[in-house]
Amino acid sequence: MGLHAHRLRYVLHDPDEQALTWLGRHQDAPGTWIKIAGDPTHLRAALPPKWKLADTGYLMTTTYRGDSDTTPPSPYTARLQTSGDVVTAIVLDPEGQVAASGRLTTADAFGIVDQVETAPAHRRRGLGSVIMRSLAPHALRLGADTGVLVATDDGHRLYRALGWTVRTPVAAAYIPEPRSA
Repeated sequence: MGLHAHRLRYVLHDPDEQALTWLGRHQDAPGTWIKIAGDPTHLRAALPPKWKLADTGYLMTTTYRGDSDTTPPSPYTARLQTSGDVVTAIVLDPEGQVAASGRLTTADAFGIVDQVETAPAHRRRGLGSVIMRSLAPHALRLGADTGVLVATDDGHRLYRALGWTVRTPVAAAYIPEPRSA
């Protein structure tokens, strides 16, 4: 993943206890995460005690439509940046600072959304909706008609309002990074 405290991620859609136990014992470097579609108690029971449970998320899907307005409210501006197979939607404030952003990549018919964030000073202004609506046409152009994401508690309310459906809870556990001195 390349993120601090989130260096390696295993995502399992139908894990058995044996696979989880093996991962928990053998892939336990700091910053390693395991995410499963399912109940957090199943994950906790299979892992050694040094693994910490994270908040439960929500696997969500939608059918992309490209006919939504992607214009941010005044005085914000929006743009898309592409790097390889990742597109990033960005909303800038009047000073040119990032107020909100989100990323999308595709895998076959799926447009996978990740890292949707709105800066605290810019929340409750519809910027998250602008980000999500800006990513949909790009997914469609690449042949991805189904959106997939894992939402937090806060995010899943926004996505539901935009027509996304919760498919299953997503449990997560991680090995913490050592604290800096």
